[in-house]
Amino acid sequence: MANRHHPSVFLVLVTVLLSIHCSEQLQSSHSQTLLRIQQLLNFPAALSNWNSSTDFCNTDSNSSLTVVCYEDTITQLHIIGERRDTPLPRNFSIDSFVTTLVRLPSLKVLTLVSLGIWGPLPSKIARLSSLEIVNMSSNFLYGSIPQELSSLSSLQTLIFDNNMLADTFPHWLDSLQALTVLSLKNNKFNGSLPKSLGNVENLRTLSLSHNHFYGAVPDLSRLTNLQVLELDDNAFGPQFPQLGNKLVILVLRKNSFRSGIPAELSSYYQLERLDISSNSFVGPFQPGLLSLPSITYLNISGNKLTGMLFENLSCNSELDVVDLSSNLLTGSLPRCLVSNSSDSTVLYARNCLDTTNQNQQPQPFCHTEALAVGILPETKKHKQVSKVVLSLGIVGGTLGGVALVLLVFFIVRRGNDRSKTKNPPTRLISENAASGYTSKLFSDARYISQTKKLGAVGLPTYRSFSLEEIESATNYFDTASLMGEDSYGKMYRGQLKNGSLVAIRCVEMKKRHSTQNFVQHIELISKLRHRHLVSAIGHCFECSLDDSSVSKVFLVFEYVPNGTLRNWISDEHARKSFSWTQRIGAAIGVAKGIQFLHTGIVPGVYSNDLKIEDVLLDQNLVAKISSYHLPLLSNMGKV
Repeated sequence: MANRHHPSVFLVLVTVLLSIHCSEQLQSSHSQTLLRIQQLLNFPAALSNWNSSTDFCNTDSNSSLTVVCYEDTITQLHIIGERRDTPLPRNFSIDSFVTTLVRLPSLKVLTLVSLGIWGPLPSKIARLSSLEIVNMSSNFLYGSIPQELSSLSSLQTLIFDNNMLADTFPHWLDSLQALTVLSLKNNKFNGSLPKSLGNVENLRTLSLSHNHFYGAVPDLSRLTNLQVLELDDNAFGPQFPQLGNKLVILVLRKNSFRSGIPAELSSYYQLERLDISSNSFVGPFQPGLLSLPSITYLNISGNKLTGMLFENLSCNSELDVVDLSSNLLTGSLPRCLVSNSSDSTVLYARNCLDTTNQNQQPQPFCHTEALAVGILPETKKHKQVSKVVLSLGIVGGTLGGVALVLLVFFIVRRGNDRSKTKNPPTRLISENAASGYTSKLFSDARYISQTKKLGAVGLPTYRSFSLEEIESATNYFDTASLMGEDSYGKMYRGQLKNGSLVAIRCVEMKKRHSTQNFVQHIELISKLRHRHLVSAIGHCFECSLDDSSVSKVFLVFEYVPNGTLRNWISDEHARKSFSWTQRIGAAIGVAKGIQFLHTGIVPGVYSNDLKIEDVLLDQNLVAKISSYHLPLLSNMGKV
């Protein structure tokens, strides 16, 4: 019996021995790879216990070293060294190191931190096709992130913090649809972020702090899983980014943001940490941020935020840090911040609050600064006479110019005499040019049908502009856009998003009123659209103080490119190309424009104090009156 079964027993023993031998061979291969890694890393302290007899899959893990095996293959390798400040010796070869590393083909998690690894990351690292987590922070990697990583379809976490990586943001990143964590903090990346970043829908953490990125942040509102966004210490801006409302941490500190804070930020109920300090954010501070249900850290310091605080405002009791300093806030410090100051940090210096604590500014300081928020660039004041739109103050003129002006007023007088004897049919204004205003307030304004038929053709519909549109059109009131300044304020050249050129007058108000007080003025301005007027195409209110009153009004007019009538009839070169027929046509055009101002609207616009420098010529040499008296301008502080 025993002899009969001996062959089968022998086969079983042989099979077991072979399997043990193969396992030992596989383990030996991995062991040799790990020992080679130890040698290439110059024997770091974290690997000091490794030797040829080490059972790598059964060693105790610690904070510096972890090796995880599954079915005799290494799936996780964590090594954290102490070389934060010094790279590996010059004989280190990152190419040899990665060549050795890819001999562990089952690696899913790779952590190589503070090991002094230097050089450009070889593309062959993508041969580790099972990688899910890569953390190579605090080394000395430079160059770019190899595009071959885009083939790692299972990659979920990519961390390269504290290196010297440069180049632009990886444009191929949206191919990593499993990616949830991307951290590239403290590198030398530059350029703008691609719009495709908004397509990485599983992203939960995006950390790009301390780089050289600039420009607008792409629309991230579709990243509905995004919880951590850290963009501090770059040059992002100027607009506040479009984001989802599930953010827990939002850090925009030390960038170039210059817009207002969107109202929806007060509905980010999961937000725990908000830092928008050291920017140029403008507009009202939202007190609701103090009482967000999860907020523990709030820093808005170093901006130009306005608004009045009140003692009875509510705060989240868990607030640990609140920094409101260096803004333009007025009013009283909320009692909830005062009562929490013993257990938390509350800073509010360099505002205009009603307290003697923490070095407050006088009230007029915040008032004055708030008037200029978002409007005036920080440059030396200068006055520049525009040859295109503003030629006020030029004295004299040639004989032809004087004769032409006399002809204009002769025609105007005849037109006025006729209008006294024959009143054209009138009708009530029914349309509402300025969106949001009720036409019943303008029942006394009448528009003459016959004159309206002569009105401007081809102009866009009159509308209300946002402050962001005005800022974008003038490149944030760049001095290069300033065409001139007169007693009515500054005039800027601008370009709208559709490419059309406009002239934008900045009207600074002497008295403060709500927007409703300007409705009648705006309705009148919206009707100043005629072939022979520099026609209005829109307006914008800026409300910069805590009482929401209007501090500035921006009037948007069509842009007339061909200079003044005076230049055309007095400049020797232009005079040759401006025929007598064209001069008569210009005179008749001016007369029609004046007739429209006097009789086209009730009440009419009078006291125009018209000068020849106030008549512009468009691309077809059609005369347009550029300066006419508006009741709104009488409210300006400078007049």
